[in-house]
Amino acid sequence: HAMNYFLRRADTFTRFLTDGRICLTNNAAERALRGIALGRKAWLFAGSDRGGERAAAMYSLIVTARLNDVDPHAWLADVLARINDIPNPRIHELLPWHWKAHQQVHNTIAA
Repeated sequence: HAMNYFLRRADTFTRFLTDGRICLTNNAAERALRGIALGRKAWLFAGSDRGGERAAAMYSLIVTARLNDVDPHAWLADVLARINDIPNPRIHELLPWHWKAHQQVHNTIAA
């Protein structure tokens, strides 16, 4: 059964041979999920379904910041300080990938 499964999907299992971006292990995925596994018991006490949804949204934002090489603490502190003064059509500027570009330009000008 396992060999038939492999043979039907051989192109998927061998894609790493032609695409160097594909990691041979799932270590990165497991490291990314480690925080979720460690917090599992604490998240049982989110207080409500709505509290759990808010926690999931915050975790998604923090992981998105990390994936964009942005310090989540610095990003979140800046966003919380500025979000009230940003008009709704410009709210996208606070997303991690835009924030990082803005910080780099700002730091270059300041130097």
